[in-house]
Amino acid sequence: MPEGLPSLDALVRAATVRFLPDDDPRTAQMWGSGFFVAPGWIVTAAHVLLPHLREDTDRPFWAAGDERGYGVAPTRVRLRQWLVTDVWSDAVPAQRDLALVRVLDGDLDHECVWLGDSTVSTGGERVSFGFRPTPDEEDRAYGLWRGEVRANVDDGAAAVRFGPQAEFPPGVSGGPVLDPVTGAVREIVKSGRAGQDGGRAVSASALRGFGPLYREVMDAHDRWHHRRHDDTGSWTSHQSRLEAAEAADPERWSSEDRVQALWHLAAIAPPPGGVVADLAAHVRDQRLPRVTPAPVTWRDGHGLLYGENGRPLPAYVFMHYLRLAALVARGYGAETGGLDSWLDNRLRRLPPQLRRLVEQARLPDTREVDRIVIPYPGPDDPGHIVVIELDELPYGTLHWQIRIDDGSGDDEIFAAEEDPNGVVPARLRTHLRDSLVQAFGIADQAGGGVPAPCEVVLPASYFDTPVHRWQLADEAPLGDPAHLPVGVRRRIVLRNVDRRGTPDGPRLERWSAAAGSGSFSAGRIPPAGGHLKERHISGLPPSGIPVLCHRAGLGTGRLAMQSLLAAGHGIALWRIDGHESGSCGADCEDLHKGVAELLAGTGSAPELPDRLRRIREEIHEGRTVGHWAEAVAVLYDDPRRPIPERPMWPVDSP
Repeated sequence: MPEGLPSLDALVRAATVRFLPDDDPRTAQMWGSGFFVAPGWIVTAAHVLLPHLREDTDRPFWAAGDERGYGVAPTRVRLRQWLVTDVWSDAVPAQRDLALVRVLDGDLDHECVWLGDSTVSTGGERVSFGFRPTPDEEDRAYGLWRGEVRANVDDGAAAVRFGPQAEFPPGVSGGPVLDPVTGAVREIVKSGRAGQDGGRAVSASALRGFGPLYREVMDAHDRWHHRRHDDTGSWTSHQSRLEAAEAADPERWSSEDRVQALWHLAAIAPPPGGVVADLAAHVRDQRLPRVTPAPVTWRDGHGLLYGENGRPLPAYVFMHYLRLAALVARGYGAETGGLDSWLDNRLRRLPPQLRRLVEQARLPDTREVDRIVIPYPGPDDPGHIVVIELDELPYGTLHWQIRIDDGSGDDEIFAAEEDPNGVVPARLRTHLRDSLVQAFGIADQAGGGVPAPCEVVLPASYFDTPVHRWQLADEAPLGDPAHLPVGVRRRIVLRNVDRRGTPDGPRLERWSAAAGSGSFSAGRIPPAGGHLKERHISGLPPSGIPVLCHRAGLGTGRLAMQSLLAAGHGIALWRIDGHESGSCGADCEDLHKGVAELLAGTGSAPELPDRLRRIREEIHEGRTVGHWAEAVAVLYDDPRRPIPERPMWPVDSP
């Protein structure tokens, strides 16, 4: 065993816990083991909890460590999520035998393991940990077990099999498996073999199956370890000692480099699907084998840059990846200043030829920044949406309120108009903009720096309000995004306030049909030279998106919009300064041609708001003059995300 192992032993022991039912934790019989991976987060094997929680996943229970070894005292916890699909099956596949448990005490101080990021499956020595009953089981005493094993077979499907010498006692399932060579926890104990030596473990890479929750937990993991990396007894310090002389070579990627890089990557909004694998293959200049579950975070891409022996590739390869990651992230509006600054300093330690290679890095053709489209969040997608709701009051005034929709279903109001008489439409922007700036700041930070989308819920008669042109400051420092029209920086969509509450069947059916129809087509309403007829709307195919060159709040456009809303349409585009009546002109033809091209290049409904935003960005930067899209608004009224039934803020009228 490597010389530095005893110190790592102590860190793993301090992070390991056992689970107990919601009884007296001093007398209850334990269920199995787990370990802290991030502040307030415990990883375990799902089958440890399954018999006790399959009928009530909200049931609280206890987690307790070895207090003599700086483990936690009994603390209440609750299952947050598991990957099990059939809770009544006794056989849980390895790739689904994982659970994430949340500590209910938000102030609990505890150790966390370092979870390795490498996707390379290597055999070799391992050290397993977990709790088991002591010989005197009647006293309900449990000892922390440690066993030296050898991982000699990649068992497929995110599983590892241990050599026949290993013997796992009852209770240790769910415990951590340490790789003493790299100083990282690589697996989670799954099971022994009935009546035999040996056993299996689940690869930590299977945690990617948790999707957005995986990113949340691993970002917290990387931030926690960065805060402590300078401490003498930290995981990073012990890993540096394992690296010995190699860490001093600037062309080697050290554990110190890794903890810094992963910390900066955790601060960047998540990448679009498939990006990290593409970038890793590009910087390695080779086709990579398919990895399951697929890499989903910037951290996962970093983990693809290890050799077959599990050792990190040269430092310039990692820095090349980081440079490209920053280029991609800036392409969708993320802030990368911290990563850029650290990377520039680290590059100075490389030889000039390697430094130039990284500094001159360019994205592969398939990942050009201009091609990256951020989909609009659906009901199950992570992200925060700033929602402005406008209700019309008597005498032509408006009551406004702002919500931050984080997907939790909590409809709490962030800010609202305090005057019971409301505000006249001409002064709406100045009344709500300070609160809107604050809401955007909170939502942007929660999204890793990516500008949060904004939806404006308002009466159809106000659909021509130029929200996408709003600026949030009359005066601001140079470079402040408050100077930018919100529609240049953010995905802005409109929704109909009369659609509050549970959507009806036709709306849901039409949305589902449109979303599953494949490529979209533009449906001109009314047809060129024609008068509006009911058949023009009822005859639109599921893939047909209504397009109006009329204003939505007046004349023909108003009648058309009323009919479209009544028919259940959730997507439409129109010109807010279009004509009220009369025949179409050349600008109308430009609009319909441009929208047809836009829709033909849109792969799915959630892409549409950001594709329109990118066109607005080009217009604002002067790359396009007199563009058809400058005055275009988009209705994007997803019935799967219902608007709350009524304003949560009291609306009084005179």
